[in-house]
Amino acid sequence: MANFPISFHTFPLYLILYLLIFFQTHEATINNNTLTIQLLRRNSHSSSSSSFLPSFVNNPASSKVTSNNGDYLMKLSIGTPPVDLYGLADTGSDLIWAQCLPCDNCYPQKAPMFDPTMSETFKLIPCGSEPCSWIYHTSCSSENSCGYSYEYADKSVSKGVLAEERFSFGGVESQIVFGCGHEDTGTFNENDMGLIGLGGGPLSLVSQIGATLGGRRFSQCLVPFHTDPNLGGSLIFGEGSEVTGEGVVTTPLISQDGDTSYIVSLKGISVGDTFVSSELNIVIDSGTPTTYLPQDFYDQLVQELRGQSNMVPIEDDPDLGSQLCYQSDTNVEGPILTAHFDNSADVPLLPIQTFIPPRDGVFCLAMAPASDGLFIFGNFAQSNLLIGFDLDNKMVSFKPTDCTSQ
Repeated sequence: MANFPISFHTFPLYLILYLLIFFQTHEATINNNTLTIQLLRRNSHSSSSSSFLPSFVNNPASSKVTSNNGDYLMKLSIGTPPVDLYGLADTGSDLIWAQCLPCDNCYPQKAPMFDPTMSETFKLIPCGSEPCSWIYHTSCSSENSCGYSYEYADKSVSKGVLAEERFSFGGVESQIVFGCGHEDTGTFNENDMGLIGLGGGPLSLVSQIGATLGGRRFSQCLVPFHTDPNLGGSLIFGEGSEVTGEGVVTTPLISQDGDTSYIVSLKGISVGDTFVSSELNIVIDSGTPTTYLPQDFYDQLVQELRGQSNMVPIEDDPDLGSQLCYQSDTNVEGPILTAHFDNSADVPLLPIQTFIPPRDGVFCLAMAPASDGLFIFGNFAQSNLLIGFDLDNKMVSFKPTDCTSQ
């Protein structure tokens, strides 16, 4: 999910019908200047509903919750006394926000909304302050508080006031500027309590806690969607989040300092041994499931995949549209795709990262042509990759990893 004008792409209907999975933070630990947040699917039998203040959560209570359409949630605590906040983890935007009372014009939320009047540490951000200048669309109330309007390109919007509040996660406590949303509308789900921006701008979580943890850097390891729902992934912040060891490749960030999006240069994608060239800048966005590519490039990839697979594509199924789909009891048997980024950073993508099942026994390519000229490396393709984002040194690193073991 990306902040406007960087588009958030809604993904094809066939994916929405399937993706009844999302992730929450399960445990968090801090060691020296390293903060590790582990992600757990919300439909697992190990989901935690306990307080997030302890640095290590033991024996979490069982919790069964509904879907989140392919997004990932992380858990923090907010306020004094602390209350849980489950927010979408999103490298495509900056603002951290939560639905706040009163919230009359908001999307339905199952969990209680944050009540700022019940927190001893809630403090409004005044107009004219530096944090108020960090957001594009602001207004000033009669009480001199900084109002905001944060829009995503799918027309989802959060509107409210900027505030400073105490956040706690993994033994770390920090005063963080966030959006207290009083009018939140769009494609959000009743399990979403807000959104955690992990982009490169000054309002993002990684930027705000960077000084505390020794630098603006973090790594993520996302579990593929069609694996054991009791397995999760992880986010690691600060020193120790560097991606090292055998198999690591690194590509420079094209983004300027302070830019929201993590933009890298994609030279092309190989299907098996066949290289398909397409020089383009692409956004690494954990909030967008599908990978979006130029139409011609996408068409060439589909043609190569069809030619190199021994499987027969499904044709004339109106529920699947024009997507490349196959019938299979497990996963697609086909060639490995290799994404070729600048600096000879070649990232292999196995079928589990490129084909997803919209329904039982069917697997479809998790790529689509971009309609607006914005190209995105989506979170399906990011799964089973340890990806390190180093904002200070402007680099992104990739390492093939079994994220179910992290």
